[in-house]
Amino acid sequence: MRVKTGFTRRRRHKKVLKLTAGQWGTRGRLFRRSNEAMLKSLFYSYRDRRRKRRDLRRLWITRINAAAHLSGLSYSRFIYGLKQANIELDRKVLSDLAIRDPQAFAKVAQIAASKQ
Repeated sequence: MRVKTGFTRRRRHKKVLKLTAGQWGTRGRLFRRSNEAMLKSLFYSYRDRRRKRRDLRRLWITRINAAAHLSGLSYSRFIYGLKQANIELDRKVLSDLAIRDPQAFAKVAQIAASKQ
Protein backbone atom coordinates (compact mmCIF):
# COMPACT_ATOMS: atom_id res chain seq x y z
CA MET A 1 0.00 0.00 0.00
CA ARG A 2 1.28 3.44 -0.95
CA VAL A 3 1.70 6.15 1.68
CA LYS A 4 0.81 9.65 0.52
CA THR A 5 2.64 12.60 2.08
CA GLY A 6 -0.32 15.00 2.11
CA PHE A 7 -0.36 16.19 5.72
CA THR A 8 3.41 15.97 6.26
CA ARG A 9 4.25 17.81 3.06
CA ARG A 10 1.67 20.52 3.68
CA ARG A 11 2.97 21.06 7.22
CA ARG A 12 6.56 21.33 5.97
CA HIS A 13 5.62 23.71 3.17
CA LYS A 14 3.61 25.92 5.53
CA LYS A 15 6.55 26.10 7.93
CA VAL A 16 8.94 27.21 5.18
CA LEU A 17 6.45 29.71 3.71
CA LYS A 18 5.86 31.18 7.16
CA LEU A 19 9.61 31.68 7.63
CA THR A 20 9.93 33.48 4.29
CA ALA A 21 6.77 35.59 4.53
CA GLY A 22 7.56 39.15 3.47
CA GLN A 23 10.37 38.23 1.09
CA TRP A 24 10.42 39.86 -2.32
CA GLY A 25 8.55 38.32 -5.24
CA THR A 26 8.14 34.56 -5.39
CA ARG A 27 10.63 34.03 -2.57
CA GLY A 28 7.74 34.38 -0.14
CA ARG A 29 5.07 32.61 -2.20
CA LEU A 30 6.41 29.56 -4.04
CA PHE A 31 7.72 26.68 -1.97
CA ARG A 32 10.82 25.92 -4.01
CA ARG A 33 11.97 29.56 -4.15
CA SER A 34 11.00 30.00 -0.49
CA ASN A 35 13.04 26.98 0.52
CA GLU A 36 16.11 28.36 -1.30
CA ALA A 37 15.61 31.74 0.35
CA MET A 38 15.15 30.13 3.78
CA LEU A 39 18.31 28.03 3.49
CA LYS A 40 20.30 31.06 2.36
CA SER A 41 18.95 33.26 5.16
CA LEU A 42 19.67 30.61 7.80
CA PHE A 43 23.22 30.29 6.45
CA TYR A 44 23.67 34.07 6.57
CA SER A 45 22.32 34.34 10.11
CA TYR A 46 24.62 31.56 11.37
CA ARG A 47 27.64 33.09 9.62
CA ASP A 48 26.89 36.64 10.73
CA ARG A 49 26.42 35.73 14.38
CA ARG A 50 30.11 34.83 14.30
CA ARG A 51 31.05 37.82 12.16
CA LYS A 52 29.33 40.16 14.64
CA ARG A 53 31.81 39.16 17.35
CA ARG A 54 34.72 39.96 15.03
CA ASP A 55 33.22 43.30 14.05
CA LEU A 56 32.57 44.34 17.64
CA ARG A 57 36.11 43.44 18.71
CA ARG A 58 37.46 45.49 15.79
CA LEU A 59 35.29 48.44 16.88
CA TRP A 60 36.48 48.19 20.49
CA ILE A 61 40.13 48.13 19.39
CA THR A 62 39.59 51.20 17.18
CA ARG A 63 38.02 53.10 20.08
CA ILE A 64 40.76 52.07 22.51
CA ASN A 65 43.43 53.08 19.99
CA ALA A 66 41.87 56.54 19.55
CA ALA A 67 41.61 57.08 23.30
CA ALA A 68 45.13 55.76 23.91
CA HIS A 69 46.53 58.18 21.31
CA LEU A 70 44.95 61.04 23.27
CA SER A 71 47.04 59.85 26.23
CA GLY A 72 50.19 59.65 24.10
CA LEU A 73 50.28 55.86 23.69
CA SER A 74 49.77 53.56 20.75
CA TYR A 75 47.28 50.71 21.10
CA SER A 76 49.96 48.03 21.30
CA ARG A 77 51.98 49.92 23.94
CA PHE A 78 48.80 50.54 25.92
CA ILE A 79 47.82 46.85 25.93
CA TYR A 80 51.41 45.83 26.76
CA GLY A 81 51.44 48.28 29.68
CA LEU A 82 48.16 46.86 31.00
CA LYS A 83 49.57 43.34 30.86
CA GLN A 84 52.71 44.46 32.74
CA ALA A 85 50.57 46.21 35.38
CA ASN A 86 48.34 43.11 35.79
CA ILE A 87 45.24 45.10 34.88
CA GLU A 88 42.79 42.53 33.52
CA LEU A 89 40.17 44.64 31.76
CA ASP A 90 38.86 43.25 28.50
CA ARG A 91 38.56 45.32 25.34
CA LYS A 92 34.79 45.73 25.67
CA VAL A 93 35.15 47.33 29.10
CA LEU A 94 38.12 49.47 28.03
CA SER A 95 36.16 50.73 25.02
CA ASP A 96 33.17 51.58 27.19
CA LEU A 97 35.46 53.34 29.66
CA ALA A 98 37.06 55.37 26.87
CA ILE A 99 33.65 56.63 25.71
CA ARG A 100 31.77 57.10 28.98
CA ASP A 101 34.56 58.13 31.36
CA PRO A 102 37.61 59.59 29.57
CA GLN A 103 39.22 60.71 32.87
CA ALA A 104 39.21 57.16 34.23
CA PHE A 105 40.60 55.86 30.93
CA ALA A 106 43.36 58.49 31.11
CA LYS A 107 44.30 57.22 34.58
CA VAL A 108 44.43 53.64 33.31
CA ALA A 109 46.55 54.81 30.38
CA GLN A 110 48.87 56.62 32.77
CA ILE A 111 49.36 53.41 34.76
CA ALA A 112 49.99 51.49 31.53
CA ALA A 113 52.56 54.09 30.42
CA SER A 114 54.41 53.94 33.75
CA LYS A 115 54.81 50.13 33.56
CA GLN A 116 56.82 50.13 30.33
